[in-house]
Amino acid sequence: MRVLMIIDGLPGGGAEKVVLTLCEGMQKLGHQVSLFSLRDVCNYSLPPGIDYQVVEAHSSAPWRKLTELSRRAAALDTAIAAAESQAGAFDLIFSHLHKTDRIVARCRTIAPQKLWFCIHGILSTSYLGHRRGLNRWFKRQKIARIYQGKNIVAVSTAAADDLPAQLGITPARLAVINNPFDIAAILQQAAEPLAVAGEAYLVHVGRFHPHKRHDRLLAAYAASGIQASLVLVGTGDEQRIAGVKAQAKALGIDDRVIFAGFQANPYPIIKHARLLILSSDSEGFGNVLVEALLCGTPVVSTRCPGGPAEILQQAGLSQALAELNVASLAETMAAIYASPPVINSQPLMAYDIQPICQQYLALGR
Repeated sequence: MRVLMIIDGLPGGGAEKVVLTLCEGMQKLGHQVSLFSLRDVCNYSLPPGIDYQVVEAHSSAPWRKLTELSRRAAALDTAIAAAESQAGAFDLIFSHLHKTDRIVARCRTIAPQKLWFCIHGILSTSYLGHRRGLNRWFKRQKIARIYQGKNIVAVSTAAADDLPAQLGITPARLAVINNPFDIAAILQQAAEPLAVAGEAYLVHVGRFHPHKRHDRLLAAYAASGIQASLVLVGTGDEQRIAGVKAQAKALGIDDRVIFAGFQANPYPIIKHARLLILSSDSEGFGNVLVEALLCGTPVVSTRCPGGPAEILQQAGLSQALAELNVASLAETMAAIYASPPVINSQPLMAYDIQPICQQYLALGR
């Protein structure tokens, strides 16, 4: 089977990592995989043997913003036509992330029955949460036009339920497929040496973005009474990071908050942490929770819209869920830190790369 993955760049994010894991897994199962990136941005190592292409459509015209989507869609059409003329038609095409979906929806060379839009987040929270009135209605209509009557893969039941409930979207076909994890590779990478192994610290892994709620995380950490350091792994806008540093100083915890930046291999840091915290307002799935549990690290997560509750309930760790406020998060952090639960890794095997890739490939049959 020939499979095409399309994404708007590969910076250090969870959805981007999922795409690369899918590419590698499908190739190992004997399928031909192409990956088209719509921006020349890649902070990850590419799986060997993947047909990787950057498809860009630059313009210096003063009206370039008005023509951006149609211009980039035309460039993608050309790239797909060229690839299919050389090696045959693609059997399955997956579009990842909303910016990509807006471009792919304008393509003219893709057969609708072969195309699947992959929803990695809670769209209503991400794109409508801060909007009100007519502005919210117009944005809701724009989003619905892209996905209405299309084939959709959602990474969690919550992400799937959000489409009809909040956006009025009725897919042609809908599949809920959780994110894949190369469990053997994660455990191998987690075993690499770490200078601070044995020291007591907490960790948060995620980009500096409003939905990740670093402000809630720091306030809860300060209120929890936990004296172990808090390590923040991730990158983002410098101004936003500066704001988080300012908050840490205002709370009097700046001497215990460590900004570790982007880590190509975060697993040793996760493995040796006493606790991993997820403080988000929404998460399509919650990759880092699965990764931490695979590494044997206890977790605490907000009971936010998305996958975290599904993951932790399936793992038998409902006590690690906190409500969406500082007090509950602080209390849950303190409780789990003081009395870490026993982690049963068996339910996590359902997320292994091979069974998840097989669910994706079955969409083409």
